[in-house]
Amino acid sequence: MSQETTYLELSEVDGAHKFYEVIVDNATLTVRYGRIGDQGQVKASAYPDNARARAAAAKKIGEKIRKGYAPAVPGVRQKRSVSRRQIVSTRSTARTAPVLWRYDSGAPAFGIFVDGQHCMVGNEHGVITTLDHDARVRSQVRLPDGVKCIVADDAWVYAGCDDGNVYDLSGKVPRVAYAIAPEIDIYWLDIHDGVLGVSDADGGITAVDHEDEFLWRRPGRGRSAWMVRCDRDAIYHGHSQGVTGYEWRTGSELWHTRTGAVLFGWQEDGSVFAGTSTREVVRLSKSGRHERTYLCDAPVFSCATAEGGRYVFAGDSQSSIYCFDADGTRLWKLGTGCGSAYSMQYHDDRLYVVTTGGHLACIDASEPAIRAAQAGDVPEVRDIKAPRQAPRPAQPTVVEVTSDLGGGVVVQCLDDRGRLRVQVLSDGYRRDWSVQFPKGIREPGARYLVTEVRESSRGGFYRAFGDIRRLG
Repeated sequence: MSQETTYLELSEVDGAHKFYEVIVDNATLTVRYGRIGDQGQVKASAYPDNARARAAAAKKIGEKIRKGYAPAVPGVRQKRSVSRRQIVSTRSTARTAPVLWRYDSGAPAFGIFVDGQHCMVGNEHGVITTLDHDARVRSQVRLPDGVKCIVADDAWVYAGCDDGNVYDLSGKVPRVAYAIAPEIDIYWLDIHDGVLGVSDADGGITAVDHEDEFLWRRPGRGRSAWMVRCDRDAIYHGHSQGVTGYEWRTGSELWHTRTGAVLFGWQEDGSVFAGTSTREVVRLSKSGRHERTYLCDAPVFSCATAEGGRYVFAGDSQSSIYCFDADGTRLWKLGTGCGSAYSMQYHDDRLYVVTTGGHLACIDASEPAIRAAQAGDVPEVRDIKAPRQAPRPAQPTVVEVTSDLGGGVVVQCLDDRGRLRVQVLSDGYRRDWSVQFPKGIREPGARYLVTEVRESSRGGFYRAFGDIRRLG
C-alpha cells in the first residue's frame, strides 16, 4: 500500500513559523512537527488497520487547518534566523585570574550549571558536556540546536534550546519538558517548582505551567530581554528599560524599576541582580527597591553571587571578571585569559565561567589565590580538550520498552477530554493528581516506568524524575 503524506505550514510575518507533516504508511501514522527549516519532533502511532490510521490522520489535519495551517511544499519557506548572543570581546588589561583548568567545548558557550558533583557546559552547537570538579569528562549529550542556558529546579536540570524546546536532563536521554511557541525567539529562561519563565528577543515574557500550557504572556516594557528569574511569588524580567516584577499566576505587573539595559540576571532569596550595558550590576529588592550598585569598567554580560550575596561577581565584555563585597566595594578585577564570560556560577570558593571562546573555566576564588594572582603569581592552567568523537544527536521521542516493574514507579497516560494526562498507578500516590511528563512520548493508555515521582513543593501535582521506560 502506498505511503500518503500531507505537509502543512503556518507562517505569519511577525508570528508563527512552523510546519506539521502527517504520513500514513499502511497502519502506522507518523507526525513530524516543529519550526520551519528544522528536523522537528517525530511521533509514530500504530493502528489496527489502514482505514483507522487514515481516519486519525484526517482528524489531525483538519484540526491544523482550522488553526490556520495550509498545504505547502517543504523547503520553499526558509528557516528564520535564531538570535545568537554576540559580544565584541576584547582582551583584558588586568592581571590574569588564577584559572585552575579550562575545558574547550568547541563553540561559544552560554549554558552553565554547577553543583557538588558536576559542572555542565552547553554550547552553540547544542553539545552539553558534564565534567567532575577535577575536569574529567563524565558524559556528553547533543541537542538539536544551540543551548541557550542551563537552569536547575530542585533536583531537575533543564536546558533551553534554540529549537524552541526546553529539555529535562535528569535522565539518560534528554526529554522535551516544555515546547515553547515557535514564534518566540528565546533569550533566557528560569524555572521554579515546574513554572517556567521565558524572556525573548522582542522583550516579551511568558509563563508556562507544569503541564506545558501557557499561564500568560505579556509584551513587556522593553526589548531584548536577557533576564528572567523565578521564585515562588513572582517572575523578574530584565530588558532594555530595566527590571519588572510580575505575579507568577496571573502576569499582573507588581513593580517596575528603571536601570540601564539589562544583559543578564541573578537572584538570591531577597534580591535580584541585573548586569547592565551601563557598566554596573544593580541589586534590587524583590519589591523593586534599589539596594546597591556595583560599578564595573565595561558592559556587564554576566553576574553571580556567593551564598547569601556576601560576594557579587560580574563578567564584562573585555574578558575581565570582578568581585565585590556585599556593600559594593570592589575587591578585585582579573582577566579570564579565555574570552568574555557569557554566564557564571560560584561554588565552594571557585568561580566557574563559560565564555565567548567556548571554554568552561574554573577559577580559584579563594583569598590566598586571588592575592597571589594580583601579585602576578598564578598556577599553570590545565587545558582540557573535548572528546574527539562528538555525541550523536539525542532522540527524545525514543523510549526503551521493558517488562521489569522493579525499582520504579508506574504511571499511565489517559485521555482527559481531548488532552493526554499522566497519573500514577503505583500505591501510595494520589490518583487525582497529574504528573509532569514529557509530551513527546505520551500515548493514550500506555504505561511507563519512571525512576522516581516527587510531589511539587506547591502541591497539586507530581513530577517525574530520572529515566523513563515504556511497559510492554
